[in-house]
Amino acid sequence: MSDRVTGVVLVGHGGIPKDCPSDLVMKLKRLESQRRAAKQPPSPEEVELDARIRHWPRTAATDPYRSGLETVAAAFQRELKGTLFALAYNEYCTPTLEEAVEGLIRQGAQHITIITTMFTPGGSHSEIEIPEVLAQLRTRHPGVILSYAWPFDLNLVAKTLADQVQRFS
Repeated sequence: MSDRVTGVVLVGHGGIPKDCPSDLVMKLKRLESQRRAAKQPPSPEEVELDARIRHWPRTAATDPYRSGLETVAAAFQRELKGTLFALAYNEYCTPTLEEAVEGLIRQGAQHITIITTMFTPGGSHSEIEIPEVLAQLRTRHPGVILSYAWPFDLNLVAKTLADQVQRFS
């Protein structure tokens, strides 16, 4: 048995708070799209808008996605029986995946498993963005093992969905 300190990061998509002005989000998405097309790093304006939206004040009423994911995270953390744990979001919320991993490293985690709530293939977050962030983190922290628990076994996902349908049948 390894004596490495382990951690887990649960990554959700992230939601836009209901009271966040839509013009801010549209402007952020436009800047992101232009940047990706030009294959450039984020502009200071994009970074500022992203931070503003991510740090927007939230309640269960204004961001039910975040509230729901926090409920799932609390139950998941109990299942991990004392393993270091952090929650992260791909967009619109804090902390970012990078911030969550860095936080676990500061707590002494030497092996961190990252898992997402995005179960199916084809999504840019799960297939592209999360692996890109992990590649950057591996470069900065070569002594830390970062494992990405993805892709999911789609037969197990189907079984979970079928079990849910049975609960309501």
